[in-house]
Amino acid sequence: MTDLAARLSAIDSQIADAARIAGRDAAEITRIVVTKFHPASLVSELHALGVRDVGENRQQELSAKEAELELEGLRWHFIGQAQTNKAAAIRRSADAVHSVDRIKLADSLHRVAEDGDDVLDVLVQVNLTEDAGRGGVAPGDAERFAEHILSLSSLRLCGVMGVAPLDETPASAFARLRGIADSIRRVEPNATWISAGMTGDFVEAIAAGATHLRIGSAITGPRPDRG
Repeated sequence: MTDLAARLSAIDSQIADAARIAGRDAAEITRIVVTKFHPASLVSELHALGVRDVGENRQQELSAKEAELELEGLRWHFIGQAQTNKAAAIRRSADAVHSVDRIKLADSLHRVAEDGDDVLDVLVQVNLTEDAGRGGVAPGDAERFAEHILSLSSLRLCGVMGVAPLDETPASAFARLRGIADSIRRVEPNATWISAGMTGDFVEAIAAGATHLRIGSAITGPRPDRG
């Protein structure tokens, strides 16, 4: 077994254990491997190991890797902060955008849709911190923002995404995110995704009902030196 395969197996075992403790089926949880700064060849290795969901934080990396690789069944998740002037490039390469956090961005992703494009899966990113400058819509505005997304025919509202603050226990933060997710499901019952949990807190995210985990270096190994 390669080091990559061993790390992937170890994380999957931990996910299965956490799901069992939470009384959940691990099969309902999607493990997204974040390949930020790693070469496209690593994505190919992951695909050979059965990975079908990968995440990128930067539009340039997403576009370059997606263009280089033709791997059956691979889904690309854009999870970084998105600039509106990159909306067309993101839409061309991503299957799902987790970080939709403002009307201008949602409108841009909709406006650049071309005839024949698939509907784009999007999530409302919620700011779980007290810092208004951080990415994400304020919790109190999430439901109204979700309603706006539902008015855009080329976007499919799938749920919510959040990052636990450093100054709060992950369990508490994810419980709040779960509450927001529940309110959005009252607006759109099919918006069942909760994208939450990274290497250090995915166990707490699973306990709170996360459906999509974003895990990077615990699987991929240290990021390459970018010079």
